[in-house]
Amino acid sequence: MDSKRIGTRLYDLRAKANKTQKEVADAIGVSVSTIAMYESGDRVPKDIYKKRLADYFHRSVTTIFFAD
Repeated sequence: MDSKRIGTRLYDLRAKANKTQKEVADAIGVSVSTIAMYESGDRVPKDIYKKRLADYFHRSVTTIFFAD
């Protein structure tokens, strides 16, 4: 899956959970600008952050980052 699609998924998950970028960033241990880059597709999370994001949103890593 490409980075833009991953970014859209992450944005949609955050919006559905009614969370701010800051809340997500604080929960997984990254900066707000990193979350913004993930959501814009400018950056793909490293594996450790993929796992943290999946746990945070109660989804599997596969569902968020690899499923079409």
